[in-house]
Amino acid sequence: MAATTWARSIREQARTRLAEAEARNAPPPFTGDAEATPAVMVVEQKRASADEVLPRGVRTAGAWAWRFIAFIISAYLLLRLISLLSVVVIPVVVAILLAAMFQPAAAALVRRGMKRSLAAVVVLFSALILVFGGLGLIIRTFINQLDSLSSQVSDGITEVQKWLTSGPLHITDDQIGQYVDRIQKAITENQGALTSGALSTATTLGEVITGFFLVLFTLFFFLRDGGQIWSFLCRLLPREARVATARAGHYSWHTLVSYVHATVLVAFVDAVGIGIGLFVMRIPLALPLAALVFLGAFIPVVGATVTGAVAVLVALVADGWVSALIILAVVIAVQQLEGHVLQPLIMGRAVALHPLAVILAIATGIVVAGIVGGLIAVPLLAVLNTAIRYLVRHPSGEPTPDREPPGTEPAEDDDAATDERPKDPTDPPSAESSLANA
Repeated sequence: MAATTWARSIREQARTRLAEAEARNAPPPFTGDAEATPAVMVVEQKRASADEVLPRGVRTAGAWAWRFIAFIISAYLLLRLISLLSVVVIPVVVAILLAAMFQPAAAALVRRGMKRSLAAVVVLFSALILVFGGLGLIIRTFINQLDSLSSQVSDGITEVQKWLTSGPLHITDDQIGQYVDRIQKAITENQGALTSGALSTATTLGEVITGFFLVLFTLFFFLRDGGQIWSFLCRLLPREARVATARAGHYSWHTLVSYVHATVLVAFVDAVGIGIGLFVMRIPLALPLAALVFLGAFIPVVGATVTGAVAVLVALVADGWVSALIILAVVIAVQQLEGHVLQPLIMGRAVALHPLAVILAIATGIVVAGIVGGLIAVPLLAVLNTAIRYLVRHPSGEPTPDREPPGTEPAEDDDAATDERPKDPTDPPSAESSLANA
């Protein structure tokens, strides 16, 4: 009993001391006397008056300004890091694009009962045979037609000189000779730069070989373990962001696959159309030029036009201006077919991007990273378009109503109500399903 009374008195004393301490620390009420105004209230009044000096719009703009500057600095540092690691980053990006092209074939083999490793090897070696077989045919054609092309180019240059002298420009032979001498002098004066350029080309060749094998290994593992790799990366994020990020990546991957397949089909049609015109007109190097058009078409809008101009130039030098005009007409017709039929019908179903956004993305990519930047700019924009639009509309990670990636239709059609499509039982398990209970 005595112990209980003692404990109760100790608790009462502790409560009393705590109340006295709180009373001492609490500021006294303001009575209107400036001398009795506590220092804390003076500081609060000064802070309030300092905030009221600037208008609210200026304060908001300032808050956005330093965040924007921080974003620009972060983007610059990221680009610098990518530039330093370009030998690794570029092969990985190429492997991702190739994986988007070949992953449906590997998935089809897996659904037929083949092991994932064996399916990846079969698809990889089939792609290598196709690529190297095509390159061998192109190189053989180029070597066989090189001699005749040299004589035709020489005759074409002679015809161009005659047109310059007898045409509307009225350039004399002496002026042409002066221009030729200037070119030779420039080559002689920059011989050192050309030599260093040859050495850098040798270094670049070594980097290309290294990058080729890196692409092969990376592509194999992307085809075999792509879903597991994405799941692992998503597990590194906070728990509440895992499912939303995984599903955004799932939809973005479907967009990338659709974009790559549509681009290959459009490039194939461009190459076949311009190649038929070159074969009919018997233009030298028709097959290599058609292959060049196919590769150039992977850069939308710009690529096929530039490579078509190369074909017109070869026709002009090798076969005269009449053939060049006919090839130019063929190139224009193919471009019209691509712009008014193929792009809306095929590419429009894969990804909905405004033509201005495509042009600006290509220009920015070329300025930042050259040809590689122009190649990956549009697929990167398409992937970001899908991911951002999904996360804005579904921040908690729920699937879209129609189970289709957002961003494949124009923005005004996104709000249309659609029935929920049942999941295809043959679809491979997505990354978000393995993260839902993680």
